[in-house]
Amino acid sequence: MGNVHNMADRPSLRVTGDGSHTLYVESLDEHYHSHFGALTESRHIFINAGLGYCPRESISILEAGFGTGLNALLTALYAEENRKHVSYVTLEKYPLPEELLDKLNYAGMTGSRGKQLFDAIHRAAWETPVALTPWFTIRKMNFDLTADTLVGSWDLIYYDAFGPDKQPEMWTPVVMEKINSVAHAGTVFVTYSAKGSLRRMLKAMGFGVSLIPGPPGKRVMIRAVKNDTPPDASF
Repeated sequence: MGNVHNMADRPSLRVTGDGSHTLYVESLDEHYHSHFGALTESRHIFINAGLGYCPRESISILEAGFGTGLNALLTALYAEENRKHVSYVTLEKYPLPEELLDKLNYAGMTGSRGKQLFDAIHRAAWETPVALTPWFTIRKMNFDLTADTLVGSWDLIYYDAFGPDKQPEMWTPVVMEKINSVAHAGTVFVTYSAKGSLRRMLKAMGFGVSLIPGPPGKRVMIRAVKNDTPPDASF
C-alpha cells in the first residue's frame, strides 16, 4: 500500500501478526498493510485472488501504490515459481527512502531468492522497464494518479492505495475512470476495499463485481472483471 504520505511525516516500522513488517503513517493514522499480517494480506488479495485467478501465461500488471515493494516481490516469486511471464508497472507518488526499506524483513521471510529479488526490485532504476528475471520485468514510475495521465492497457490491476477513509482522493470517479481507461475486456481488478461506493463505480464502468472472502481481519474484498456489456448506470 502506498502513494500518499506527507514526506515530512516519516513512516515508522511496525511488526504485524504474521511477523512481517509494515509501516505506520502517523498523520493518516494508517498502516501500509493489515496489522493481522502484511505478507498474509498481500498474498491473499493480490497473489491468490488476483494473479492466481488469471489464466494467462503472459500477463501485464498495473499496481497503484508501490509502497514497500511487497506486492512486487511476491509477484516476482510467483512468476518464477509458476513460469508465468509478468510485465509489472507500479505507480508511487512518494518513494520510500532506501534506509527505511533496508529495515523491512520481507527478504528474511521469503528465503534467499526472496532476498535477491527484493534487493533487485529496489535497485531497479525508475521510469524504465528492467528485466529482473526471465519471468519478471518491472517499471517503477514516480506518478500521481490523481493528477497525471495514465496511458496503456493491463490484464490485472492491483489497487493498493491507502483506504477511502484516509485518502478519499484516490477513490473518486475521476481516478476510477483513469483505471477503467486502461482496462480491456477480461481485465481483473483486485483491492482490499469492499466499499459500496467503489462497487457502484466499477459496475457503472462495465465491471462484473464480486465480493469474495478477505484476508484475516477483513470479511470481504472486491474482485472485479471488465466485461463487454455496456455500463448499467451512471455514477
